[in-house]
Amino acid sequence: MSTFIVTYHYADDSDARRTEHRPDHVAFLQGLRDAGVLYMSGPLTQEPPRAVLVLEDDDVPSLEARMDEDPFHRNGLIARREIEPWKVFFDPRRPADR
Repeated sequence: MSTFIVTYHYADDSDARRTEHRPDHVAFLQGLRDAGVLYMSGPLTQEPPRAVLVLEDDDVPSLEARMDEDPFHRNGLIARREIEPWKVFFDPRRPADR
């Protein structure tokens, strides 16, 4: 498994629609967390409106397909999505290599 940083850049004027679809989006994220794919996620606090997710998956195509199922994506609320591989050095979920 590889670790990835996913950045969502929200569509302009999507605040109300994100509120409308947030329950389904949260349920989607909870499913990813329960499956051991999502480590953490949340909105960035400065403009422009964006969010960051830290996930694990086999590869970029697999992760892209998985993230295409997000209700925010399916309903056009994500203007741009960036997926970047991340080489994790410290991970509190795993014991340190000795």
